Parts: sequence; C-alpha cells; structure tokens
Amino acid sequence: MIQLIDFIKDNIQITYILILSIFVGIEVIKSIPAVLHTPLMSGANALSGVVIVGAILVMLHSDPNDYLALTLGFLAVVLGILNVVGGFAVTHRMLQMFKKRK
Repeated sequence: MIQLIDFIKDNIQITYILILSIFVGIEVIKSIPAVLHTPLMSGANALSGVVIVGAILVMLHSDPNDYLALTLGFLAVVLGILNVVGGFAVTHRMLQMFKKRK
C-alpha cells in the first residue's frame, strides 16, 4: 500500500490526467446516440485488442518482483478481454435484429 501511495505522489500529474480523462470519457459516451453504438463497438473492440497486447508486453518486460506492474497488467488483460467479448456479444445481438425471421 505504501508503494501505491509513493507511486501516486511521484506521478501526481499523471493521476490528474487519468481522473480528467475519466470525466471527459463519461461526458463523451453520454452524448452518443444509440444509432452509433454498433459501429463504435467495433472500434472499441479494436482498441481493447491493442490494450490487451500492450498489457501483455508490459507484463513480459516487467520485473518478476514488481507486483504492482504485474497486477495492473493482469487487470488490463482481464478487463480488455471482457470488453472484447462483450462487444462481440452486443454486435451479434444487433446483427440478429436484421435477419429475416422464418
């Protein structure tokens, strides 16, 4: 816990940017109409794929004793995979709406 507090103290500007980007992201997502949801999901899937690859690379190059980097990398991989799977599930449901019923 002390390592986390020291990391935040050393990188306070990055912490501010992260918090600001969270608020900006929420405001941007709230203003997107539902019609654009499916095309944007495919873009989100692509970005999540990049996040997954980047997190795996960070985990490969981190020190085996650096538990903070390994934990954050693992969390990024898990959340990225959940986002990709959820995006494909939503896209599949949306495409099912356009199929002809028998």
